[in-house]
Amino acid sequence: MIACDLAPAHIRAIAPYQPGKPIEELSRELGLDPAGIVKLASNENPLGISPQAQSAIEDAMRDLARYPDGNGHVLKAALMQHWSLEAERFVLGNGSNDVLDIVARAFLQPGCSAVYAEYAFAVYPLAIQAAGAEGVCVPSRDYGHDLDAMLAAIRPDTRMVFIANPNNPTGTLLSNDSLLAFLQQVPPQVIVVLDEAYSEYLPAELQPDTQAWMAQFANLVVTRTFSKAYGLAGLRVGYAMAHPDVAGLMNRVRQPFNVNSLGQVAAAAALSDTGFIARSYAANRLGMQQITQGLHLLDLQFIPSYGNFVTFRVGNATAMYRRLLEKGVIVRPIGAYGLPEHLRVSVGLASENHQFLQALESAMEEMQ
Repeated sequence: MIACDLAPAHIRAIAPYQPGKPIEELSRELGLDPAGIVKLASNENPLGISPQAQSAIEDAMRDLARYPDGNGHVLKAALMQHWSLEAERFVLGNGSNDVLDIVARAFLQPGCSAVYAEYAFAVYPLAIQAAGAEGVCVPSRDYGHDLDAMLAAIRPDTRMVFIANPNNPTGTLLSNDSLLAFLQQVPPQVIVVLDEAYSEYLPAELQPDTQAWMAQFANLVVTRTFSKAYGLAGLRVGYAMAHPDVAGLMNRVRQPFNVNSLGQVAAAAALSDTGFIARSYAANRLGMQQITQGLHLLDLQFIPSYGNFVTFRVGNATAMYRRLLEKGVIVRPIGAYGLPEHLRVSVGLASENHQFLQALESAMEEMQ
């Protein structure tokens, strides 16, 4: 027997999360010029980062020899102003992935269960399994969440429900009315984790009523990220909003200094740069139109998306993914989500979207 054999069975059974392939890795593997490679695999903001965030990073560089603020005072102050919520409601994380893991570790344990949807974000079952709890996967409805079925799946031992809205990787969206009705029916002892990583890409009329829901439901945890529309994926900053008692428990298991100094000041600055968010939203709308029109012309089925990505069906997705890599285009295979005939492409700059569509058309012709 070796030490690894003594690890809990639920830990040994975890299949690690697979991120999108980096440009540098593809360049090394296939000998391609990195300047000619486009990465449309990880739902990153093609506009880069906010100029205000860039300036804040440069100002903070001189203090990197010191530990970051473990309480995140500056960032929490910016979040308080943005959301009109008290500081006690916020939990900071090393990206929203960290926050999702924190809430699972705070409330899940062996002998209890958590509910999530088929085709939902892969981190949910990983976080559930890492906590030793049982994951209950509810079949999707039209590639999205079936809230009625998820409500019916709640058992006496259920402690948590995960919902992504918009959903990754399918891009589907639940209406605010349906979410409110769901929240009203969930037992108060069950935590509802509402993952809103892509909400900045929603038009105003579809934005969730987060403040009102936070005031009404003590069992609601809303997670957000600065990795998508705010363009800070490399700095890893996310946060949760929750009832103060819930947030207090989450902060007990949160690692100290889990958000670095540059991430804190950059996120605080980015939050106030409404112009950058408006430009990112507009660019995404145009890019989404460009990609979906191209998929229509290629006669490929796709799932209408409310995020900054599109999931489309190509049949032999493994072979298509490889052909696209050879042409210097990185997209995301999602067979691990139970969608072996689909690929997910992020919305990029117009030139990147064009390169993707050209490569896709060429690969389709080669595979006929």
